[in-house]
Amino acid sequence: MASERKFVTENIRRVLVKEHIRRQVERAGFGGMDIQRTPMGTRITIIAERPGMVIGRKGATIQQLTAQVEDDFDFDNPQIEVVESENPNLSPTIMAQKLAAALERGWHFRRAGHSTVRRIMENGARGCQVIIAGKLTGERHRTEKFKDGHIKFCGEPKNTFMRQGLAVAKRKPGITGIKVQIMLPDAVLPDEVKVFEHTKVERDAQAAAEAAATAAAAAALAGEAATERKDQVMVAPTRKSQGIARKAPAKRRQLLPGEEAALEARAAADSETAQKLSEETTTEAEGAAEQVHVEAAQSAARSAEVISKVRQTIAKETESISPAPAHVASARHTPAPTPESAPTTPATTPAGGSSLDDLIDDLMGDTPVEEKKPPKDQSP
Repeated sequence: MASERKFVTENIRRVLVKEHIRRQVERAGFGGMDIQRTPMGTRITIIAERPGMVIGRKGATIQQLTAQVEDDFDFDNPQIEVVESENPNLSPTIMAQKLAAALERGWHFRRAGHSTVRRIMENGARGCQVIIAGKLTGERHRTEKFKDGHIKFCGEPKNTFMRQGLAVAKRKPGITGIKVQIMLPDAVLPDEVKVFEHTKVERDAQAAAEAAATAAAAAALAGEAATERKDQVMVAPTRKSQGIARKAPAKRRQLLPGEEAALEARAAADSETAQKLSEETTTEAEGAAEQVHVEAAQSAARSAEVISKVRQTIAKETESISPAPAHVASARHTPAPTPESAPTTPATTPAGGSSLDDLIDDLMGDTPVEEKKPPKDQSP
């Protein structure tokens, strides 16, 4: 029982120290306290909304507080540190003290409760609950609750994510108790599940892992092949359909260290040869594709040259045709001869009378130019 009494006495002393420091730094916004025992003494950390009021001018207030803790509560070499609260609106102790001060100034309890809940939720809390108990509107005691968001009353979520602060408001009807419970903004409830999408980095890492697995599998297969070569098992293929019996395997013998090294070198040489063959095949395919492109370009150039030659030939033939002579023009005005006196010798087509297609065929050298027969009723 001696050890249990020691623990109880120590905890009572810590609670008394906490209450004393709360009364001393109440105007500075007391947000909590932590006591740690160290080899150099006892370190007390005070969380306050306004640390300057706790320290005082030239540290006078904190030195006086240290002396009181050492003398009244018998702590060995106490060292008091003051830390500013990161967000006072999320500290349940500070908010409970502010609510108590508002009630003492005469605020209506319902207005003060809703205002406190709204301020806490606007600062990012997952949930909060404010409980005001006492003589609120009459001589009869009652309890009013104001809450918003998620509130946990038991279990691991309450112990992990819920924070609680207490305060007392001294009013004319009597003492009013205030309790403020706040769920932290970073609380993750057990029923909340978040699914993350694969980013590009994760996809690249997954692809690299798959490639590594493939390489490991290939290495394992290569090792198995090398092992089979080392065994040197000579087995003839069996063909039951042809009635060929299977040959007995040759006797195995243990390989010497030199032979093992030779087999490994041979396997490495085979892999290098296969890689070189694949590289040469790729190079040849690229060269063939390039040659095809060059031949296509040359064919297009030859076609363009032939077309230009055809155009030049047509231009020359057009220029060589001269206007009709004077006697031919006068003969056109003479009356047409009778059929009896018409000549029977057929007229020949001039050399320049061939069509464009015939000229192109002649220049291309594919088919000879055929002479067209003159029309039957052509007059001289």
